[in-house]
Amino acid sequence: MFRATRPLFAAIKPIKASTAITGLAPHPDPIPALKELYRTNLNILSTLPATSVYRQATEALTKHKLSVVEKAGDDVQAIESEFGQIVEVSLEEGKSEQGLIGKMVEWKSWEPLEHEAPPDQWRYFEPGNEEESLP
Repeated sequence: MFRATRPLFAAIKPIKASTAITGLAPHPDPIPALKELYRTNLNILSTLPATSVYRQATEALTKHKLSVVEKAGDDVQAIESEFGQIVEVSLEEGKSEQGLIGKMVEWKSWEPLEHEAPPDQWRYFEPGNEEESLP
């Protein structure tokens, strides 16, 4: 039985031997993994209201990345060139984004504040105003 499966395991080898990043192993088949990850993220994003700024920005970025992956076909180097990073890092970023999308759904960040923000909350220091300078 071991001899019969050995050629199969030999056929499933990563595209590259190393990512040159400690703790980040090369993915054996990154393109389908990226497509699935981006599609899943888009499905989860669709649960947010269309007026959510986070949804709009993240959805646009994810759709762009998905289109790059789909246009590249099987060319991993073209994807890496377009993204400016190796595909394994893109996978990790997509997984992190998926976690954040889940948190945004939980936090309901699109809803109004429970308490009104102080009037000067978003007013920054202005040049020449010494009384507002930091100690």
